Amino acid sequence: MTKPAIIPFDPATPMEPWDDFAEADVVSGSRKQNGRVLFEDKARGLSAGIWEQGANESRWMDYPVNEFMTVLEGEIVIVEEDRTLSVKAGESFIIPKGLRCRWTQPSHVKKFFVIHEDASGLANKGPLHAMKIDPKVTLAPSTPPAAAMLLSPVPTQHGHDYFTDATGQLNIGVWDTTGYTRKLIDFPRHELMHLLEGSVIMDDGAGTVQTFKAGDTFFVPMGTPNSWKSEDYLRKIFVIFQSKA
Repeated sequence: MTKPAIIPFDPATPMEPWDDFAEADVVSGSRKQNGRVLFEDKARGLSAGIWEQGANESRWMDYPVNEFMTVLEGEIVIVEEDRTLSVKAGESFIIPKGLRCRWTQPSHVKKFFVIHEDASGLANKGPLHAMKIDPKVTLAPSTPPAAAMLLSPVPTQHGHDYFTDATGQLNIGVWDTTGYTRKLIDFPRHELMHLLEGSVIMDDGAGTVQTFKAGDTFFVPMGTPNSWKSEDYLRKIFVIFQSKA
């Protein structure tokens, strides 16, 4: 059986027309949308890819999914009952499932996304708000990889969790590390990584070597063979799905 591979996310990825938004869901503006799913795990309700749409304004809704987004072009404004959040190109944010909100965008928007269509019936803990990720958020010490997994000294690592969904499977935050080298493993989770600082070399042990640097976004599916080598300090946004099934 062929094992999965790391998926680079390219802002120039060609997209295809998706079904229009329902007329009942849009107050004004475009109902047309384009997108491309770059990764999908249907059994777990997880998908990731790229999406675009022209200016529009939605009606009030209870947001139907947990979603992480990095805005590539334009601006998204999330209107809640007691606050408003503006997210512009280069910024990342999270909308938890169940948030009462309206989605507005004054011009064309393009974004990367990770969606978890949680079918558990569990509700996210409130109060619910859209959350913009601060790349420079203060981090707390976190547990590094076990020495047995490493080909270098044990690194110093920190993290900050912005969101964990009701099932405890989806976790989104910011993480950093000093340089280290990890042995080849089959990756134990799904993870989207957006590098904020530093670079990393990922090797699948079968001849494919990929280097990612600050500004790059990529997705590592569960079961992907890879080793990790980051020679200097690295900081990233992470979107992890660790299945409990």
